Amino acid sequence: MKKLVIIALMLTGTLIFAQNKNAKASLEVDGVCGMCKARIEKACLNTKGVKFATWSIETHELKLIYDDRKTDLKTIEGQVLAAGHDVKGQKATDEAYATVHPCCKYRDEEVVDDHNE
Repeated sequence: MKKLVIIALMLTGTLIFAQNKNAKASLEVDGVCGMCKARIEKACLNTKGVKFATWSIETHELKLIYDDRKTDLKTIEGQVLAAGHDVKGQKATDEAYATVHPCCKYRDEEVVDDHNE
């Protein structure tokens, strides 16, 4: 009986501290085209623990599935910012933004208008 109680307590402790290996989240990320989509998704998928990333050109929504034992949203956001794309509430550095292709300059209204036509 003692062994059963000890095993039960160990399992309870393990379950309490378990983290989600398939955490889901979505973020708003700025971009304008398919090249932006590829860059944003690649930045996420190159982050250890990210299993799935897809960004919508129309809605600017980035959907993620990641292992929160290996990474967190702040780390993923940092990778997107380093790739030159703004995340809701944070802007990429000017140096990172300068690395995006000229047709991907989502802060330039003319470029955005060109993509909307």
